[in-house]
Amino acid sequence: MSDPGKESTDPAIEPVSPPLFTIGYGNRSLEQLIAVLQSNRVAQLIDVRTAPYSRFKPEFSRDALQAALQRHGIDYLFMGDTLGGQPDCPDCYTEGKADYAKIRSQSFYQAGIEHLRNLLRTSRRCALMCSEGRPEQCHRSKLIGESLHVLGIPICHLDEDNQPRSQTEIIDRLTGGQLNLFDPPSFTSRKRYPSKPGKGQV
Repeated sequence: MSDPGKESTDPAIEPVSPPLFTIGYGNRSLEQLIAVLQSNRVAQLIDVRTAPYSRFKPEFSRDALQAALQRHGIDYLFMGDTLGGQPDCPDCYTEGKADYAKIRSQSFYQAGIEHLRNLLRTSRRCALMCSEGRPEQCHRSKLIGESLHVLGIPICHLDEDNQPRSQTEIIDRLTGGQLNLFDPPSFTSRKRYPSKPGKGQV
């Protein structure tokens, strides 16, 4: 009989850890975003924007955001190169839209998910961040959230009203509860992108 107080060494079994949060800054100010992170005791923000810059909200550009977070004791990590919603690889697109099933098959994305899993094993509270305020409209649910859901990793999406939502709730929002039970979901970005992708944000 196994010792319930001993951590499993089986790599197929995820250790018990805090949920992984996701958030999009959307219409929030930088101060409001930081307040939400602090209220949920987030220790590390993981930026999953392909391009971590904002013309309209420069305070959310990579360097400015990282400096502000550090002043509040929150670590910053950029992972948009592996987990971003607009990869440079042209094989990740269908009719100009980012095709999340195709992205999931790429080795760079799989490496990003594995890196994320390793981060979560440290039991620090982490949050994935992108620009879209509504989680059902963002790749953090349609791409990353679906990948982690399959792996049995709990996800807590903080929606545009700062309310915690499960992955299942968010996908129900997206599909209107009409998801086909017999076929795996296949989602794409809402927007179409130029023939040379990877220059904007999802």
